[in-house]
Amino acid sequence: MPALSKIPDFDPRKAPVIGVDGHLAPVPRAAQTPEAIRQRFAMPPVWEPEIVREGIFANRPSAHAAVLLPILLRERPTVLLTERTAHLSTHSGQVAFPGGKTDADDATPVATALREAWEEVGLEAGFVEVLGTLPTYVTGTSFIVSPVVGFVRPNCVLKPNPYEVADVFEVPLDFLLDPAHHQRHALEWQGHRREWFSMPYEDQDAGKTRFIWGATAGMLRNFYRFMMA
Repeated sequence: MPALSKIPDFDPRKAPVIGVDGHLAPVPRAAQTPEAIRQRFAMPPVWEPEIVREGIFANRPSAHAAVLLPILLRERPTVLLTERTAHLSTHSGQVAFPGGKTDADDATPVATALREAWEEVGLEAGFVEVLGTLPTYVTGTSFIVSPVVGFVRPNCVLKPNPYEVADVFEVPLDFLLDPAHHQRHALEWQGHRREWFSMPYEDQDAGKTRFIWGATAGMLRNFYRFMMA
């Protein structure tokens, strides 16, 4: 099956919703404090990610990549996300974490994530407290992605790269860690079935819906599972 974005007239916002996980409990607020999240990474539970691999639909060699899942330490913590520019060759126009392909000079996934966050949104590494990593997530475009979770001091000054980033915005962490906001989608096309999550967020400040879906939503779903384990 080709990338969903390559299917003629495909619009993820119009894809059928086959379920909403409101029956699952949200991560308790007490578990979302900086101290509690630090402790969770310091002594991680035994757990399994819900999504490890998407259906492969790209005829290309696999490549390693890393993203930063940046939690801004505001009074109500938020997750920093980007909207990719429309002309990029992969995942154009989609909501994403800062991140990208591993360079030969990157010693670790953390190095990749921090370098890419600097290159994409101008986030200086000195503002980031790295907490740890989540299990790798293999995208349908054959990227083996390491999600790096970190706290970001809210006094950072961002300078988005206009070539790669159309917009930068924040979504409350407690919204993303509540499965009542996790929608399940499915689509069959030419005998193949794809399933994925979305987490639409009504951004009152921007006056529009931020449609988080695909790999970004999948990694957030795994983060939810990690926090609830």
